[in-house]
Amino acid sequence: MQKFKLNVLGERINPGFKSTRALFENEDFAGIQALAVRQVEAGAFALNVNAGTRAMKDPQFMAEVIRAIQAAVSVPLSFDFPNAEVQEVCLKAYDQEKAGGELPIINSIAETRWELMDLLKIRPFRVILMGTERLEDGVGTPNKTGEEIAATARRSSLRLVRDHGLRLSDVFVDISVSALIADTTGMTRATLEGIRLIGSDPDLAGINISGGLSNIGQQLPSKAADGSALKEQLECAFLTVAVPAGMNTVLGTPWKEYGPLPEDNYVMQTFRDFIELTGGKALRQVRRFYRS
Repeated sequence: MQKFKLNVLGERINPGFKSTRALFENEDFAGIQALAVRQVEAGAFALNVNAGTRAMKDPQFMAEVIRAIQAAVSVPLSFDFPNAEVQEVCLKAYDQEKAGGELPIINSIAETRWELMDLLKIRPFRVILMGTERLEDGVGTPNKTGEEIAATARRSSLRLVRDHGLRLSDVFVDISVSALIADTTGMTRATLEGIRLIGSDPDLAGINISGGLSNIGQQLPSKAADGSALKEQLECAFLTVAVPAGMNTVLGTPWKEYGPLPEDNYVMQTFRDFIELTGGKALRQVRRFYRS
């Protein structure tokens, strides 16, 4: 199978995966190291690290996790917490030399939590930047159109360059992929339009466009109407549209086969029709993914 040339940010060190949750609960650092090695050997350019609520209650546990991972692999780490205190512990525990000199990644910055940029006083870092929300009149507001997503990404990215000295290549704009089963307002279409606008903006040349794919098939059956693996096919259908538009990074599972689908593929055809619909028509189209 042909594969996309994507940067895969390994997603598996996250208690949202049942097997990983058990590793955290048992403080099984050898198991966490093995999971890190498996992702890197499968091609991950960096590893996302999320310890769930324990990171908030016990930030020093995060330091132990980071040191254990860096004893096993030599790729950069992404710290997936919206809390400055936890991020500070992570940045201080991170050993840049063990990551081949590569900077860590803060996941994530948003206009609504710009204070996280104060962490630059600890060490330089790259950022995952939320494109899905903006600050408007002092209030956090969700972006609902491609134009709003692209405008937020442009404004925030150029601010990171101008005010904080980051390069555009240090920025990963997170466009957020919606669960199709709950998307009655055209958010998937808006996300794809946002990617196209960001990817075609000459002032943002060199920026990274990223997103987590696992949500897209949430609560859907495992098999499509044609008998294929539905969730995996949906992830590839989204990428078939998004990668040519500029998406170059996924928060995903490195051993998955992320490749383009042919236009006569059943899930691809159904996805193409879905992204043009809203409301009840969108919901009925979702059923066509798994009902013949």
